[in-house]
Amino acid sequence: MTTTLRPSRPDDRVRVLMLVDKVRAGGGAERFMAGLATALPRDRYEVMVATTRTAGGRVLELLREGDIPHVGFHRRNRFDVAQFYRLTRFLREERIDIVHAHMFGSTLWGSIFGRLAGVPVVIAHEHTWSYEGEPLRKWLDGRVTGRLADVFVAVSERDRRRMIELEKVPAEKTLVMPVPFIRRPASEPRDVRAELGIAPDAPVVGTVTVLREQKAVDVLLEAFARVSERMPEARLVIAGDGHLRGGLEALAQRLGLTGKAHFLGWCEDVAPVLTAADVAALSSDYEGSPLFALECAEHGAPLVSTDVGNVATLLGEDGIVVVPPRDPAALADALEAMLRDPERRMAQAAAAAKHVPEHELETVTQEFADLYERLLAGARSRRTRERIPVLG
Repeated sequence: MTTTLRPSRPDDRVRVLMLVDKVRAGGGAERFMAGLATALPRDRYEVMVATTRTAGGRVLELLREGDIPHVGFHRRNRFDVAQFYRLTRFLREERIDIVHAHMFGSTLWGSIFGRLAGVPVVIAHEHTWSYEGEPLRKWLDGRVTGRLADVFVAVSERDRRRMIELEKVPAEKTLVMPVPFIRRPASEPRDVRAELGIAPDAPVVGTVTVLREQKAVDVLLEAFARVSERMPEARLVIAGDGHLRGGLEALAQRLGLTGKAHFLGWCEDVAPVLTAADVAALSSDYEGSPLFALECAEHGAPLVSTDVGNVATLLGEDGIVVVPPRDPAALADALEAMLRDPERRMAQAAAAAKHVPEHELETVTQEFADLYERLLAGARSRRTRERIPVLG
């Protein structure tokens, strides 16, 4: 186990441990966790972040910049249970008041070992998954985490219903909480069109994503191949990286998109890509509450998305176009219609932008602080009742 030195604190501050398995490059859940950790008021909360696996990258840099201590337990594999003994001991010794665990794995371990350590409040926070297959995961969520945690947070009403219906999480334990808009750091100005040799007046579809199965970029490529047949001057810009990149580049070649589909690599700053795009695309098989939608709204890129998570309501009825997942023809038709209609693009971008303030970090942080206080008050009330002798 490794840890950083923690600053001195007032004794009455609430001690919060954010628990996450590992930090992924570009992961929205990790960005949310780091944003919330740094935004909680320091005069009321002392926040630490713990990872159970080896972690690094930009999220840890954000924690260091925000003076948030990081504790690493460095589990080598699923059988390395000794680290969980150290986690339990750490929770006791540090007298943690709240464990806020993010994503499966951490939600399970945080619920089990938080209870074993006597932590007053345990919050399990699922940022998203498909809720398909994986019967063991469903059973653990419903029968273990859902029973041990004080509350099981979902990021969309659709996900909350799946928790209840498919995983059998007790309905009274579930709660939908908003996702804050965590802005990425700005970089030096870039002209993406000029870099890629795209004409200033060429229709451009853009996306920023991690190249993994969930994001279904293969569907986007198939859809764009249809668009390209009808609009040969159109171009597709894909900013992102991941283990599927080689296969997706090969698919683009097979679809005849050489010179038309551009793989830009990972971009920490999404602004140059979204300002270069006439239309943005999200082709995921599943999402919870995608931060990319809010990034599109802030940068004026009208979004065409698969109907996943809360995306259909996140930017308002007029702020987004949704199509069924895994339907390249529907996605192609929607993209083409937007590319051919500048006035519609402007109207949709304006409608979407109105919803960004609802998701500002300060607003969402206050909602989580209110949740913490309610749960702490409930825990204190339970302890008080347990101490009062029953007379009779």
